[in-house]
This record gives sequence, structure tokens and C-alpha cells, in this order.
Amino acid sequence: MKKYYFILFVIAVLVLLPTITEAQCSMCKAAVQSSMGQKNSVARGINKGILYLMAVPYLLMAFMFRKQIASLWRTMRGKNVADPPTKE
Repeated sequence: MKKYYFILFVIAVLVLLPTITEAQCSMCKAAVQSSMGQKNSVARGINKGILYLMAVPYLLMAFMFRKQIASLWRTMRGKNVADPPTKE
């Protein structure tokens, strides 16, 4: 139980003190700002890197839980598809 309180405390500190969480490398910031208008800018590479780092965990989770996701889709498809009306 103490572990959960510690995790909650750390999250609260990070949320309440945004200056700690907004730290950024000044050299990276300067490189991005100086190359904004160029054809092959550093900013474009950093943005692609951010997208890559953001996508990989989601792909790994989808791979790990593919059976559960497939069964969920089958369940949803079975419940949402209306049966064709029968003529009596």
C-alpha cells in the first residue's frame, strides 16, 4: 500500500511543479529554432523521432494483446450487426 502512496505522491509533485517536468536541452532547442526554415531541418527529424517513440509502445501493446483485441472486435461485430428482416 505504501508503494501506491509513493507513486501517487510522485505524480502529484510532477503535476503541481511543471517547471521540473518542462526541462529541455537548451542546445536541442537552439538547433531546432535555427533550422526552422531550411529544407532538411532538425525540427522535422525531431518531430519524426517523437512520432516514432510515440507509436512503438502502442504497436507493442497491440501485438501483445492481439487475441483479446480480435475477440473484442468479433464480439462487437456480432452485437452491432443487425440481422436481416425475415419475411413471414
